[in-house]
Amino acid sequence: MNVGTPASEAKVVPANTVYTAKVEVSGGRGGSARSLTGSLRVDLTRPAQRGPDAPGTDPEELFAAGYAACFDSALAVAARQAGVKPGPTTVTASVSLGQTDDGRYAIAVVLDVSAPQCPQADLERAVELADRMCPYSNALRGNTAVAIRVNGHR
Repeated sequence: MNVGTPASEAKVVPANTVYTAKVEVSGGRGGSARSLTGSLRVDLTRPAQRGPDAPGTDPEELFAAGYAACFDSALAVAARQAGVKPGPTTVTASVSLGQTDDGRYAIAVVLDVSAPQCPQADLERAVELADRMCPYSNALRGNTAVAIRVNGHR
């Protein structure tokens, strides 16, 4: 783990950084989050406390939105590279929070990729390439359980 020093930051930032998002959270899961650009401001609510009197979102929903958006964009690039015409696509990310056998918290992800107009085999090929391109997939690979369900035209 690299903690706290500018020298350690250089080791974790990619050599050719394209973009860095910064979000500040105050109050943890029951607090608020805001991007330093001001474009994101959300109240955070623990899933067990969510309801009409406790609006907001949680880190798992935010992660699911980011992963699904990133994967769908990677899929568009992968499809072009593979010569696949997927038609309209949707990616739904389900992020589950749970505990491991030794008591640590962990997440698991299921991505549902749908392109009803695309032949199943072509979509599977594009999804495989997208999985190698997507930064979220690359960050999670080997660390987090990720299942990808592919739903094309059969």
